[in-house]
Amino acid sequence: MEEMSARFVNIAHDTPMLLPPDLRDWLPADHMVHFIKDAVAALDLSRAHINERGTGSAQYPPAMMLGLLIYCYATGTFASRRIETLTHENVAVRFLTADTHPDHDSICKFRRENKDLLTHAFHQVLELAARARVLQVGDITVAIDGTKILANASKHSAVSYGHAVKQMLLAEEQITELLQKAENADSIPLQDGLTIPGEIKHREDRIAKLREAKEAMEARAKERLIEEQAVYQEKLAARQAKEQSSGKKPPGKAPEPPAEGPRDKDQYNFTDPESHIMKVRGGFEQSYNAQAAVEVTTLLIVGQHVTPQANDKQQLIPNLAAVSPAIGQVGKALVDTGYYSAAAVLTAEAGDNPPTIYAAMARQSHGRSVAQLEVRADPPAPPENASVAERMTHRLETAEGKQLYGLRKQTVEPVFGIIKQAIGFRRFLLRGTEKVSLEWTLMTTSYNLKRLFNLGMSL
Repeated sequence: MEEMSARFVNIAHDTPMLLPPDLRDWLPADHMVHFIKDAVAALDLSRAHINERGTGSAQYPPAMMLGLLIYCYATGTFASRRIETLTHENVAVRFLTADTHPDHDSICKFRRENKDLLTHAFHQVLELAARARVLQVGDITVAIDGTKILANASKHSAVSYGHAVKQMLLAEEQITELLQKAENADSIPLQDGLTIPGEIKHREDRIAKLREAKEAMEARAKERLIEEQAVYQEKLAARQAKEQSSGKKPPGKAPEPPAEGPRDKDQYNFTDPESHIMKVRGGFEQSYNAQAAVEVTTLLIVGQHVTPQANDKQQLIPNLAAVSPAIGQVGKALVDTGYYSAAAVLTAEAGDNPPTIYAAMARQSHGRSVAQLEVRADPPAPPENASVAERMTHRLETAEGKQLYGLRKQTVEPVFGIIKQAIGFRRFLLRGTEKVSLEWTLMTTSYNLKRLFNLGMSL
């Protein structure tokens, strides 16, 4: 019996292709790149920043460049140099660019100069979802939260207010000492390559940078005082209301008024001055606070913005304002205790057809006790003169409130998990709040298109 030998597919690297291949043959018909290409083609790109004069080298079409950025951000590639490499190495990207290869400067320039286009694209993608009846329009329920995204700056490039003041004094003392040394003819000379004028200039430049940091931290302290004063007045009013209703002094210490001026531990980063050191998992890092409002049924991001403030206390109203007009009026908004303040709730629920806010009044532990599993009747409604806190507590204790608020964690937190863990977007590449906001808009638009593709939306 003749023994059979193993058979292999013939791999002939040296055999030339007689005709250029159709790259579509190398991709499945249901590949996401087709969906993103068609979606971008359906958008109005008239806001793209282009050279209308036609001078210089030929430009890459805005549709191709926007599709390239969206596809790469949706699949976890963010750096312009790496995106340029993918136009050569990745079949889907090569198909998207029609076998052209924009260099990293062109990619970075397009991203940086097209804030209006990216903002408009975010809203248009939601309009596509609404027209396809994937996303409800009007009376929607959103879950709001924020996540810390690392800034493109090291926390080691930061200086504290207290340290800045000390370093300025030290530099001034050293300048005085150097000037005295220059006047003293028999003083010990400096090391080779060093001069007294050069060392004085070095310290003067250092003082100028420290003074800039000091003034910036002092300005931030004034803004913080306004916010802390509002919170203090709210706590004081609530305490006084309790005392008037009960006729007794409320337990605990009375709130203390905020202190004016910067604190010794206030930080300023020389690489990205608008970023802040924020608490993240595992410690503290130079970061921005990326906010998102997520529609609870589709898990689409319908509103987003970035703030350099670590605290979410002032972010309820900006989040509601950032919700895209493409999806109409918000009916209910679910937020955790970090967003709650009586003033914010009153502002949000004022006017015509305002949303109803569901804000936890305290941190809620994971898991549920046996008592929480039992069926219970809704508690009695609070009196008409009840405080905002009392009304909110009752709202969250009703069966409807519990059911709605339970949607928050299973809505917005998984979205942040997908963006940061599955896609891998954990650090901004751009610097400054305005440019970082542009990049967050690009990331959330890319997430939404990927989400619509996974939902099976057809264009």
